[in-house]
Amino acid sequence: MTLHIADTAPDFTADTTMGRISLHDWAGDSWVFFFSHPADFTPVCTTEMGMTAKLSAEFAKRNVKPLGLSTDTVEEHLAWVGDVEETQSTTLDFPIVADPDLEIAALYDMIHPGQSETAAVRSVFIIDPDKKIRLMMTYPMSVGRNFDEIIRVIDSLQLTDRARVVTPANWIPGGDVIIPPSIDDAAATAMFPQGFTTLKPYLRLTKVD
Repeated sequence: MTLHIADTAPDFTADTTMGRISLHDWAGDSWVFFFSHPADFTPVCTTEMGMTAKLSAEFAKRNVKPLGLSTDTVEEHLAWVGDVEETQSTTLDFPIVADPDLEIAALYDMIHPGQSETAAVRSVFIIDPDKKIRLMMTYPMSVGRNFDEIIRVIDSLQLTDRARVVTPANWIPGGDVIIPPSIDDAAATAMFPQGFTTLKPYLRLTKVD
């Protein structure tokens, strides 16, 4: 199945390390960071699971629920969680989806045969409270994810939704943002009383909280 940004995230029901869930019901009115792993008991995945757990408070204050997946069973997940917690000095407080039949991995196009016929690549889906896919990223099995970038993207998506702006290259919270060209100067003056700087008619910078 080919998925695109702004598509509704396919719903599914599956067993996890925290019981059986249906994605849309479980998500509720939260954002979701849905991410896949090649396999349990693997080194890079262990560090990624640990980092997700360590960032629990950061995800929570952004109203984001992490949800992991690999093509292993719940029993394997639960055994592996002990290793993650021991080696990464953290406690996993989010569910890991079991997908031994590869059904969800196929639904989300996580199986890339050039890498493996049975293990999921490192996919990332950011899903908003309306269940729309807002971002997709795919890493090869050999490269661990950049969690600073995942948090940055969530911050950008939530800011641009709230303030009707867009963010420039390498934006970080507190940095200048861009007023979209679809907003003319008169509307921009009303919307952004703090003012803005015009570099080109299509490139106007401002700051928002």
